Amino acid sequence: MKKTYEIGSRTFVLDQAKAEQALAAKRVIGGRETMTFNLLPLRYDWAYELYRTMKANHWEPEDVPMQKDVEQWRDPDALTDIDRWIIRMGIGYFSAAEGIVGDNIIHVVRELVTASELKLVLGRHAHEENIHADSLLYMISSLGIDPHECEAMFDDVATINAKNAFVTNVSRELRRDLDMTILEDQRLLAKNIFVFGQCMEGTQFYGLFGMILSLYRQGKLTGIGTMFRYTLRDESNHIELFRKLLLELFRENPEVASTEFKEELRELMREAVTLEKNFIADCLPVSGIGLSEEEFSTYIDYIADRRLAGLGLEPLNEGIENPLPWLAELMDVRKEQNFFEGRVTEYQKASSLAAVSDDEL
Repeated sequence: MKKTYEIGSRTFVLDQAKAEQALAAKRVIGGRETMTFNLLPLRYDWAYELYRTMKANHWEPEDVPMQKDVEQWRDPDALTDIDRWIIRMGIGYFSAAEGIVGDNIIHVVRELVTASELKLVLGRHAHEENIHADSLLYMISSLGIDPHECEAMFDDVATINAKNAFVTNVSRELRRDLDMTILEDQRLLAKNIFVFGQCMEGTQFYGLFGMILSLYRQGKLTGIGTMFRYTLRDESNHIELFRKLLLELFRENPEVASTEFKEELRELMREAVTLEKNFIADCLPVSGIGLSEEEFSTYIDYIADRRLAGLGLEPLNEGIENPLPWLAELMDVRKEQNFFEGRVTEYQKASSLAAVSDDEL
């Protein structure tokens, strides 16, 4: 079908069939290559809607007050040694981890997908990782923590080094010429999406998230806790983005998702859980108020199985219940009365709101 426009002495013929063929050629990988970044017509509507949700949740670190955090940090009696150690571990780990995720999105995943709307939402994902990294710099400078100490933690704390190596080794496998028509290369990309979305952001981030929000719940370092709440809301969207991206990849390339490959993904999650539990033991060498190594380790088992279930994979542990149900209450940041600061805080555009549900915890 062709549509003709006559404007003055000129005639323009638009070929609808050709345009429909272009839409049909959109795929996660191996689709129609274009330099025009034409989003329409949309094939992956969910990706565009997720982009809009992520954009509506925009926040800036400097808008979060840190005065009381600084006062508590300087007061030798306001925080325990374990409280301070958790913050140091959190800032030390995440100041590297957020950059690792963003770099992998830009230089690996976004380079290999071909549909423009997927590139759009992945670009937003990378932008949010920049905001998270910026928030860590804001925390470090506000508290007066030596940045060289954070840098040293990447190498000198063995469990941080091991977690970082787990994901960077997977990312490094894709830093070469790849042919997305080859099954082996398709599986490398699928493994990358799984490890970064479900193992790292979806599971390995959650130990420290829980610990820092436990301090927040006690009225400690609430500015840092607020930024981690906003970060966690962002992470829930990142996890969903990579989950849907992997499911679309499997749907379009069913030969990728063999029984053996699915079992390989489960084993990767098992390794991620082990690394995270070792890290939790370093974060909590002694128990603190509301901080139990056993509870947080069980929480990681619980989270990991939810990530696997979201992809239709068998759990590693059957029937584990959430040992930290209070975390769900802290995830809803739609509009909270900040009783620590005595004012309402809300980082959400009027168009939409993405609250984290129990299913995402």
